[in-house]
Amino acid sequence: MVETIEWTPAGVVMIDQTRLPLHEEYVTCRTYEDVAAAIRNMVIRGAPAIGVAAAMGVALGVAHADGGDAGDLDAQVERICDTLARTRPTAVNLFWAINRMRQLYQSLHGRPLAEIRERLATEAQQIRLEDIAINQAIGRHGADLVPDGKTVLTHCNAGALATAGYGTALGVIRAAVEAGKKVDVFADETRPFLQGARLTVWELQQDHIPATLITDNMAGHFLKSGRIGCVVVGADRIAANGDVANKIGTYSVAVLAKENGVPFFVAAPISTLDLTLASGDLIPIERRPDAEVTHVFGNAVAPEGTQVENPAFDVTPNRYVTAIITERGVARAPYVESLRGLAS
Repeated sequence: MVETIEWTPAGVVMIDQTRLPLHEEYVTCRTYEDVAAAIRNMVIRGAPAIGVAAAMGVALGVAHADGGDAGDLDAQVERICDTLARTRPTAVNLFWAINRMRQLYQSLHGRPLAEIRERLATEAQQIRLEDIAINQAIGRHGADLVPDGKTVLTHCNAGALATAGYGTALGVIRAAVEAGKKVDVFADETRPFLQGARLTVWELQQDHIPATLITDNMAGHFLKSGRIGCVVVGADRIAANGDVANKIGTYSVAVLAKENGVPFFVAAPISTLDLTLASGDLIPIERRPDAEVTHVFGNAVAPEGTQVENPAFDVTPNRYVTAIITERGVARAPYVESLRGLAS
């Protein structure tokens, strides 16, 4: 299994996902600003993974903070947290992890700086370990839903690379395979950043799970063919009513799945739920740089000066979601009740 992110004496080490699949390289973030840049530039991506990275970024920032008086340290911690929080607006796991680290710091007020640093570093590493265990639990709950002998369609990358390890959507697929089911995977390429082509297929090849790459606009054709047994995707934020924000293009796949009678499953940890939002209409949608659409690997594929819209995510209304798979069990409609029950 690929090692997505790790806390080391030298700093926070993470695999550079912008270099995959051609180059397997690791970068070392030595400051919290380095971690923030890595999240912003998608060196590390995926909601659970950037939550872990943010927690480690807070710990790293405090490790290098000036001692000073308590008020000065408080100001530095807020600056660290604010810098990390401004990296990507949609994935709620980012803010969940930062708030968890902030609350721990506040509980340690008055303690020696060395103890504060040690406790924060330990907490960040614990969040990483918890994430792996959570993903494995999601896999166990979801494996039963995967039809044996059929193809699973997935969109974007919700595997080990998008988490601290094992994965959410790919975790469900891995668990199904480990349970003895004969499963193969169709991976949407996931334009414009090509997470499916570059990352999902690469991950599945590492695990020797049969994978077929398709372009995003082929999904409807194969959903109609009867070959696809279910769709499994991850999520970046889930509203109280079960509306799901995920990588752009997910909504289209969900509508096509519904039209063709194919179950559409969302796999995500409880930390991805945002029960403060009544619906997906309130989820902030990140806009990415124009060059991600006009260029591929640095090469222009559109005329200079082309006007671009590049939202990173879309919102799938709950009516298209068959079930939401979490580490605490499977939620089904009505989601306002089932999600609240799992979260409490």
